[in-house]
Amino acid sequence: MSTPQTERIQSLCIELKLRRVCQIFETEAEMAIQKNLTYLDYLDHLLEQEVEDKQNRNVVLKTRLARFPYQKSLADFDFSFQPSIDQRKIRDLASMRFLEEAENVIFLGPPGVGKTHLAVALGLEAIKKGFTVTFITLQDLLSALNKAFQENRLEEKLRFYLRPKLLILDEIGYLPLDTREANFLFQLISGRYERGSIILTSNKSYGDWGTIFGDNVIASAILDRLLHHSHTINIKGESYRLKDKRRAGTVPKSVSVSAKEVAENDSRGE
Repeated sequence: MSTPQTERIQSLCIELKLRRVCQIFETEAEMAIQKNLTYLDYLDHLLEQEVEDKQNRNVVLKTRLARFPYQKSLADFDFSFQPSIDQRKIRDLASMRFLEEAENVIFLGPPGVGKTHLAVALGLEAIKKGFTVTFITLQDLLSALNKAFQENRLEEKLRFYLRPKLLILDEIGYLPLDTREANFLFQLISGRYERGSIILTSNKSYGDWGTIFGDNVIASAILDRLLHHSHTINIKGESYRLKDKRRAGTVPKSVSVSAKEVAENDSRGE
């Protein structure tokens, strides 16, 4: 039942942006009376729920802004299918100590072995711990930077990608870069060096990066900054997405799927 006092409390909650408290203070007051709680216990419980509600809303907002292609957690990852991965190493990365130290994480391996899944899962863990995250494929990143360059606002766009605590760059190595694109990537990685972390996925070993960037000098300069403070996770094995089809015989083991097809499936979360 509304009273002048409850209306005033609701008004104050709105002014102070205590959304959850505004919703529950009357019900919680009745429960506090029934349980014979002290004023401090009642207040403590209200504020605890307000903080929890704000944290949950913050996670939802940051997850939306991160622009993940899908949401998959570490609990969803089948480590038994990829025994080459050290689970303890992944669990340690999930503690987010690497973010606090501005270190990088590089997942290397053929298409379909779970690189993007693990990158997304660590990104979601980072958001839960209060960090900002941006996910983008390398091609989408370069398209955005090329457009910004043509519009004479490259510095502004680079600052946008320097801002998040964690930047996830997916699918490096599927397509070669021209000289300007390689320089864009060098500027971005140099700007984040020892300031913000990068999680990067690639289907190419480091020795092949010279062909990706079309310039061994730029490739070396990029690797020098990426690897100085980094963790490399090499994943070996067959495509997880094709395992059931192979077992059913619909995709013979002698038949491979192109990197482009796998990348398209990755973008759909398949």
